[in-house]
Amino acid sequence: MSTPYPFTAIVGQDDLRLGLLLNAVSPAVGGVLVRGEKGTAKSTAVRALAALMPEVSVVPGCRFSCDPVSPDPACPDGPHAEAAGVSRAARTVELPVGASEDRLVGALDIERALSEGVKAFEPGLLADAHRGILYVDEVNLLHDHLVDLLLDAAAMGASYVEREGVSVRHAARFLLVGTMNPEEGELRPQLLDRFGLTVEVSASRDTDERVEVVRRRLAYDDDPEGFAARWAEEETALRERIAAARALLPRVVLGDGVLRQIAATCAAFEVDGMRADIVMARTATALAAWAGREEVTADDVRQAALLALPHRRRRNPFDAPGLDEDKLDQTLDEAGPQENNDGDDDPDPGPDGGGDGGGGGGVPPQADGNRTPPQGSEDDDTPSQAPDSAPDAPGRSAGAEQQPVAAAEPFRTKMLSVPGLGEGAAGRRSRARTAHGRTTGAVRPQGALTKLHLAATVQAAAPHQRARGRSGRGLVVRRDDLRQATREGREGNLVLFVVDASGSMAARQRMSAVKGAVLSLLLDAYQRRDKVGLVTFRGKEAEVALPPTSSVDAAAARLESLPTGGRTPLAAGLLKAHDVLRVERLRDPSRRPLLVVVTDGRATGGPEPVALAGRAARLHQAEGTASVVVDCESGYVRLGLAGELARELGGTAVTLDELRADSIAGLVKDVTAAGRAA
Repeated sequence: MSTPYPFTAIVGQDDLRLGLLLNAVSPAVGGVLVRGEKGTAKSTAVRALAALMPEVSVVPGCRFSCDPVSPDPACPDGPHAEAAGVSRAARTVELPVGASEDRLVGALDIERALSEGVKAFEPGLLADAHRGILYVDEVNLLHDHLVDLLLDAAAMGASYVEREGVSVRHAARFLLVGTMNPEEGELRPQLLDRFGLTVEVSASRDTDERVEVVRRRLAYDDDPEGFAARWAEEETALRERIAAARALLPRVVLGDGVLRQIAATCAAFEVDGMRADIVMARTATALAAWAGREEVTADDVRQAALLALPHRRRRNPFDAPGLDEDKLDQTLDEAGPQENNDGDDDPDPGPDGGGDGGGGGGVPPQADGNRTPPQGSEDDDTPSQAPDSAPDAPGRSAGAEQQPVAAAEPFRTKMLSVPGLGEGAAGRRSRARTAHGRTTGAVRPQGALTKLHLAATVQAAAPHQRARGRSGRGLVVRRDDLRQATREGREGNLVLFVVDASGSMAARQRMSAVKGAVLSLLLDAYQRRDKVGLVTFRGKEAEVALPPTSSVDAAAARLESLPTGGRTPLAAGLLKAHDVLRVERLRDPSRRPLLVVVTDGRATGGPEPVALAGRAARLHQAEGTASVVVDCESGYVRLGLAGELARELGGTAVTLDELRADSIAGLVKDVTAAGRAA
């Protein structure tokens, strides 16, 4: 086993280390989610924490790490007779993003269960992580079915494996630690709320600190064992401090006044549910124990709020996590008992013993509530654009760039889906063959059997019972009799937005409505677990404003700052989209694309712009790309150009009003890949 990087050798990242150490002191805090850019020691810190965790006592030979003092009565390896336990180091188990369901929860031998009535069970990662740490790197990229299993285990403290009436249950209580890069997409709200704390990390901009990071890392790479030996004394001291804080924790007093501060803070920031109050109380108690105190203070409550609340305040994926610290201080002052504000004890300095410990939990102050409107919003002094009925009228240059305008309020959209049956990543948009969903048939398994089709298996085995010498009540089952259930569920798609940002779209009210519609579709893509991309066109060319990504908030940010003006190179936009989809088909061939063109259908600039746009559209039709055109044309006189573009694409056109789920045209519109018959 390789020598881990010492926890105490990590430079900076005080909030990251404090969040991890508080969970080491009190696992009841509920784990920690580490958000930050790549290369910021997220994984290094998590792996280094394992060496500091106290040892656990387990029943000898138990694969499920039962505590000898109170063994699990339902343990598959039990019941356990009274015996002295053996001590071992707490495990850190890593869950790969691409792990299978059987690898996570364990596998049951269906063939032996049917033929012999034996529960032959191979434990999974949840069993390995019991009473230890379950670490998920890039947790935001975890497949939905694995997220569901994690949620169940975290909520019940147990893992259940069900296979056609045969079930196995075992305890699964673990410290959940996740790391993620927000640029790659956000986490599902249900799993996000399961993390007790969250910390934001970023690379230091201090030259001396960066030099020290590089110096220590190079020294570790040259001689890991020697480097670890130089930090052994600091590691021992920190390990002893964790043990002392754990011993002190039961004696820490959480007074009624402090509890009122916690409740008032959660109410003031309008967090959902009561989990935040409980996590804050446990975190504040752990902070007091870490500082060697037997009473929780207002400073502990403040630090607990900065660690436990930012990720619980988000109402949609476009809201930046964070707290308004001025509002937090005001709330604590109004609700807090004064005797807790003037104590002589300083707040804990953090893992290294320096500073004032009020570091803000790694979360910068944020404006309370919503995004800041960009320049050019309805409230500034920028003159309004002329009506869009005359985009190239005298007095307004077609090539002039207009300031970005704010998006209108998002709304719930109709579901746009890709026709046919796909086999892409699990999601919630289009029909697909998936590992979960309703059963549609049975096939012979190609590898390990995961989803048994019981009726088909019995039907295959029944004709051979006499030849196999069946004499008892049990069914004689061979490997060739087993049938795998085929299931149909939903997949996530690649939704590529092609947005017209030309002068014909530049009227303020109109562009605000267009941005609001695209923002609504982005929210829908987030909820349906899609990848998204953004292509814009105006002036003389088109550009990829955002390559396909799982980060819909990045797409929203690019949309918010999108300028408008100039001519309408519709063909360039469609050709750029064709290039993007061609590359994505090579990168991720199983994820089917959905092309969403947001335009009024006009094409200007260059020779024969309309004919060129038609030829570009027919390229998408020839490749079977599902498409929808969001018709942004307004006014009394309508040319119907967007509808003609939809026919060239072989797709469907919807107006901005029809896009709303609650509009009069309340039918779900399935996008067709081929032209509809008249």
